[in-house]
Amino acid sequence: MDMILDLFSWICIGIGTALTLIGAIGILRLPDVFARMHGAGMADTLGLALILLGLGFQAGFNIVAIKLFLIFIFVMFTSPTTTHALARAALEEGLAPALTPKAGGTEHTDSKKEADPSKT
Repeated sequence: MDMILDLFSWICIGIGTALTLIGAIGILRLPDVFARMHGAGMADTLGLALILLGLGFQAGFNIVAIKLFLIFIFVMFTSPTTTHALARAALEEGLAPALTPKAGGTEHTDSKKEADPSKT
């Protein structure tokens, strides 16, 4: 039974680590602040949840598992709240989400250039 719990634990920790790494790559690769927030918030939150689940399997049912569960609850409340606050601050500063690429191009349009008609 211990071997099965260890296997589940390492699978959860491995998948959680991979998702966290994918979220970090998403921060570097995505085009604008809104896409970066979405990529990082979703992947990192799920990755952390899986890592905590794997650590919970390793800890068994004791005070450590309860602390891990409390960390999970704290992250589930704070991650969406901070992402929402960051998105709202970006919108109030005048940033707009990147538009979809044009039919033949691969570049995203710059929302600040489109917002100012005097520069066209």
